[in-house]
Amino acid sequence: MTSQVSSPAEQADGSDEAVVGEQRALLIDEEGRVEEGTVEEGTVEEGSTGDGRAGERGATADTAPGTATGTDAAPGTATGPSSPGPGPKEVRRLSRVIIRFAGDSGDGMQLTGDRFTSETASFGNDLSTLPNFPAEIRAPAGTLPGVSSFQLHFADHDILTPGDAPNVLVAMNPAALKANIADVPRGADIIVNTDEFTKRPMAKVGYPASPLEDGSLDAYQVHPVPLTTLTIEALKEFGLSRKEAERSKNMFALGLLSWMYHRPTENTEQFLRAKFAKKPQIAEANVAAFRAGWNFGETTEDFAVSYEVEPAATAFPAGTYRNISGNLALSYGLVAAGRQADLPLYLGSYPITPASDILHELSRHKNFGVRTFQAEDEIAAIGAALGAAFGGSLAVTTTSGPGVALKSETIGLAVSLELPLLVIAIQRGGPSTGLPTKTEQADLLQAMFGRNGEAPVPVIAPRTPADCFDAALDAARIAVTYRTPVFLLSDGYLANGSEPWRIPETGELPDLRPRFATAPNHELADGTEVFWPYKRDPQTLARPWAVPGTPGLEHRIGGIEKQDGTGNISYDPANHDFMVRTRQAKIDGIDVPDLHTDDPDQARTLVLGWGSTYGPITAAVRRLRKDGVPIAQAHLRHLNPFPANLGETLHRYDKVVVPEMNLGQLALLIRAKYLVDAVSYNQVNGMPFKAEQLATALKEAIDA
Repeated sequence: MTSQVSSPAEQADGSDEAVVGEQRALLIDEEGRVEEGTVEEGTVEEGSTGDGRAGERGATADTAPGTATGTDAAPGTATGPSSPGPGPKEVRRLSRVIIRFAGDSGDGMQLTGDRFTSETASFGNDLSTLPNFPAEIRAPAGTLPGVSSFQLHFADHDILTPGDAPNVLVAMNPAALKANIADVPRGADIIVNTDEFTKRPMAKVGYPASPLEDGSLDAYQVHPVPLTTLTIEALKEFGLSRKEAERSKNMFALGLLSWMYHRPTENTEQFLRAKFAKKPQIAEANVAAFRAGWNFGETTEDFAVSYEVEPAATAFPAGTYRNISGNLALSYGLVAAGRQADLPLYLGSYPITPASDILHELSRHKNFGVRTFQAEDEIAAIGAALGAAFGGSLAVTTTSGPGVALKSETIGLAVSLELPLLVIAIQRGGPSTGLPTKTEQADLLQAMFGRNGEAPVPVIAPRTPADCFDAALDAARIAVTYRTPVFLLSDGYLANGSEPWRIPETGELPDLRPRFATAPNHELADGTEVFWPYKRDPQTLARPWAVPGTPGLEHRIGGIEKQDGTGNISYDPANHDFMVRTRQAKIDGIDVPDLHTDDPDQARTLVLGWGSTYGPITAAVRRLRKDGVPIAQAHLRHLNPFPANLGETLHRYDKVVVPEMNLGQLALLIRAKYLVDAVSYNQVNGMPFKAEQLATALKEAIDA
């Protein structure tokens, strides 16, 4: 299976060349030994952000930011691009590190972070990422709104979030420094591109004097590096213009950080040569800048220490791993679902951030029976998908919140027709256009109730980037088995974030093959055999799925109410009441697993989450338990219908706290259905929760 990772907002270094390379895969055997392999990788576009994780892992507590455990450690395994081995500088071992690259949206921060992430994954660390970029393709240069950043948290143990605060900030200009300095803890390392700290760029963001000279950064370990000058000097021999040479300064920064944390380098050089295969001079210039950054770290006196973060082999079950983003995992899950259902996969879509990557990725997999259609608008996209479902395909439409609003009438039609349809909604900040590149969980009530009439739809939500793969399979199972549209609610944090993912064996995937109607299914009083399109399965209440063109199975479809059984148009009040209640009963009867509660200490307070809050909530719970505070945790994948044991679970606890990136939508549903006084903890600032923030809020709720 191939992969594509792309970011909607950032050109990395000015080229629009596509490349084909190799994605490193990490193989972990039953004894925890780590080996490297490869999995095929496809086009990686400029500004790519991708990578991800499989399933739930162990309960190793999140540790404090990387504290050195010794100063006499052996040198790292990575060697410099042009040196025979590690230098004589001190090497310290850390348990975890959080790095944030920040600069203009044209500085290539997403590509830089992505490459560092890929090498970190191949080294064997656990990781989690947080790309953060403006909605504009090219936001105003040197301004605060135009800052793009990429945060990476990697460790020698199981981690769950991109981290609360960076241990290292790489600031490419004054705007990047000012936009991010509030998140940087005292004593952290700040690497600044001094070439950009001139009068005009500083004045543009409100610096009356240079923060590098006025003492405002005395609380940090500041490393002034003339990145632009050093890059231009390193590329003199290539005959590039100053502007062309400057564009490689992100590779210089990547080389420096790769030296600093002993990251492998060979794959990045291969990546650059493949990326610019049609422009070999540019390829070699980028490689030279990357090497120059490495060698600068090796030789300069300003960086006296480099760091090691050991692989996290014990955090992973045995298997073959790769990095994956949420949208890529969703794409692969949809392809796998089509294969497991033995159905052609059809995507009807209209581009919208942050869902467009799924359209881009699926368009590359025609060899797996995938057909993609980029429609002229959201309504046409879902109309085509629903038509494909009628024709016997596994039909999908992808969108975000504004697109869901436009698709709502056709979703209602799918409810009435009782056809399988996957509606993938990658949530973003709203309302209206809102915050296209920022994350939010504010479309739950829209997914539940955003249609006219009684039109119930199952709703599921993945909890991590890699869990998007399993969620896609689960959504397909429900849609095909129960003949219903299904909402899958991901969000921007999951879509663009990444983590390690264990590539499953095909034998582990569920059998999703449907049983199509092939013959008449009802006998009239006179003995005539006919086909009734609304004669239901007694177990699932699903109606038969008849592929158009099957002889003798012709039937009427449309949005007007159907007569039970025959499917004829019906205005009969009793029939309408029966059909409404039957459609609701079908959704209520969907087979979903019971809710698992993690409660080792018989706590009196339960924290209940859904979707992407899983990582921050779990990290916060670990911190509280490490401090001796008992607290229980449960996380919902199935939001409609709820798990059968949810009510009983909620009533076991004195307090229920529901953190959400909205104003309390799940809490509202919980209160209404179970009469539980759930306490909301809400955030709608376009960013995911921080673990320490949640730990503090949960402790206050327990003590209240």
